[in-house]
Amino acid sequence: MTASTWKTAITYIAPNEVRLRGYRIDELMGRVDFGQALYLLLRGELPDEKVGRLMTAILVSSIDHGPTPPSIVGARNAASTSAPLNACVAAGVLAINRSHGGAIEDCARALQDVIGEADRAGVSLAQAATSVLAEYKRQGTRVAGFGHRLHTADPRTARLFALAQEAGVAGRYVEACRALESALAAQTGKPLPINVDGAIGAVLCELGFEPEVMNGFFILARTAGLIAHAREEMTREKVMRRIDFAAAAYDGPAPRNLP
Repeated sequence: MTASTWKTAITYIAPNEVRLRGYRIDELMGRVDFGQALYLLLRGELPDEKVGRLMTAILVSSIDHGPTPPSIVGARNAASTSAPLNACVAAGVLAINRSHGGAIEDCARALQDVIGEADRAGVSLAQAATSVLAEYKRQGTRVAGFGHRLHTADPRTARLFALAQEAGVAGRYVEACRALESALAAQTGKPLPINVDGAIGAVLCELGFEPEVMNGFFILARTAGLIAHAREEMTREKVMRRIDFAAAAYDGPAPRNLP
């Protein structure tokens, strides 16, 4: 038997046995939802059902946002060339970067700056937010996670914060996010409401995730949307078409409510 030269604490495999962080995967199946399993995978322990529900809600919130985001453009363009599904998804994922999908990590770091300033200077989060914004402005740094090209009140933000409250994890990061929202409005003279990326950044901070892993949540969620758009392009459109995303028209189900 070859001696091990490196170690992993994530998954153990043996004949007829697969364990994730010590738990048999076949026993997790049907007993925990994907959000709980994802938390277990990344944090090492199983969360309660409310935190699992919050984790799942984060993924659902970013699953898709229409045909115009760069990742979807990339996937559809690749699909138009008759590329296989994995190549279409890869093309979309490669379009996710600092300016598209990267706001979650950047907002989380801004929230850490606000809380750090409040603790260092012994001031309120509101005062710290104003101070951090002033420094960002001096450096020419834009604060991510606020404002949206389409939504004046992102409907996903309030829902995520409500679920965080229900799970008992809405604390200083959520407060810091709201403090930044108020400070931004005062600085710019116009409302720049917290968008879904900012809300996700705040909630993931509350759950103890490091900023470096947070954009992975967007990639994981949006991959489902990439699959759907690539497949739709393959089955509904001609190959090598000139895609005008501004001319896209929705023809799916009419608005409907959950039962």
